[in-house]
Amino acid sequence: MNARIDPRQQGTTLIEVLVALLVLAIGLLGAAALQLNALKYTDSSRLSSQASFIAYDMMDRIRANPDADYSLTSLAAVPSGPNLNVPRTQDLYDFKTNIRTLDPVTGDGTIAVDPVNKRLVTITVIWSDARAANTATFLQTFKVTSRVAIDPKVTQ
Repeated sequence: MNARIDPRQQGTTLIEVLVALLVLAIGLLGAAALQLNALKYTDSSRLSSQASFIAYDMMDRIRANPDADYSLTSLAAVPSGPNLNVPRTQDLYDFKTNIRTLDPVTGDGTIAVDPVNKRLVTITVIWSDARAANTATFLQTFKVTSRVAIDPKVTQ
């Protein structure tokens, strides 16, 4: 068998290699973008989970001390230091510390006690999720409302 190379076929292997490299480069860029988005949204999910942990932790603390007034309009109203002898002060200080750990710049939180039904409490945690939204600021909110104690039984 004589294997002869057709003169018209010369150089096509070099073009095929270049096209293959182009396809590979585009595929690798797509994989890198996919990985970047996965990291970004994983971080966003972590922040949401952490905010829910903070809110439910505070709700449990209020349930442990349901007769104290935990109303809070902003983290600025929280006492500046901890006080282990006063549970309400310690709980609010820990709430503030947890939110500042979650988001030191824009993190905030509120606790609203229903004026009619003092046992109904709404806790809101606010943080910036700007990294996931690709914007300068993108505030996210996690809100939980729950009854913290059973109303006293009225006897007649």
